[in-house]
Amino acid sequence: MEEDKMAILERHDTGPVAHLRLNAPERLNPLSDAMLAALQEQIDALGQDRAIRAVVISGAGKVFCAGHDLREMQAGRHAEDKGAGYFADLFARCAKVMTGLSGLPQPVIAQVHGIAAAAGCQLVASCDMAVAAEDARFAVNGVNIGLFCSTPMVALTRNLPRKQAFEMLTTGRFIHAEEARAMGLINRVVPAEDLAGAALELAESVAEKLPTAVKIGKQAFYAQAELPLEEAYALAGQVMVENMLERDTSEGISAFLDKRKPNWSA
Repeated sequence: MEEDKMAILERHDTGPVAHLRLNAPERLNPLSDAMLAALQEQIDALGQDRAIRAVVISGAGKVFCAGHDLREMQAGRHAEDKGAGYFADLFARCAKVMTGLSGLPQPVIAQVHGIAAAAGCQLVASCDMAVAAEDARFAVNGVNIGLFCSTPMVALTRNLPRKQAFEMLTTGRFIHAEEARAMGLINRVVPAEDLAGAALELAESVAEKLPTAVKIGKQAFYAQAELPLEEAYALAGQVMVENMLERDTSEGISAFLDKRKPNWSA
């Protein structure tokens, strides 16, 4: 039976912060076909939602996300009308979700507990920031079952130094939250009971800023990271010009000089 998209991905909003919760705890919140479809649906909606200024992604139950749905993948392998075509489509849909997160105008924060494994670790790495509970663990452990985590590798190598990323990919070893923070995979480690509050605090801090500036800055952040130094500065300079010409930016600067709160229109 096909999973209900609304049931497996819950959304509630706290003011300008949207909370998305992976909600298939009995199966460890896998990135099944239905979960990917539900995430893509929300990404499309959030991209047009001017009231939302930050997004938090969490998981129900004991873990954040254990990766792809292996039972579903095996079924796809053996179905007469699927095979290679199914797998190619699956990984393309997954990549669209992951790149869609970085393409959102709002910053996206992963709120991680339990484990984030394989494509679940990819999901964490694809978010703009991440807060984890002290007992959280991370791995790209597909190699342990004979499947190198090649698509999670893309996001992982854009977060971690190469040697650390390669070790994780080839050993399948789980790393603890503090090690993940030291490597650069996550931003903060907090006690489990403080996790939701810490993620919301970070999201609300971002949401207080001028949305136009954050949107422009997020786009530039990812674009410049892929460019040589001189081209990166040229792009960043163009972005600064665009940002400076915004009416609300002028108001923000004037408010700072006048020692008052800005009266932004957004």
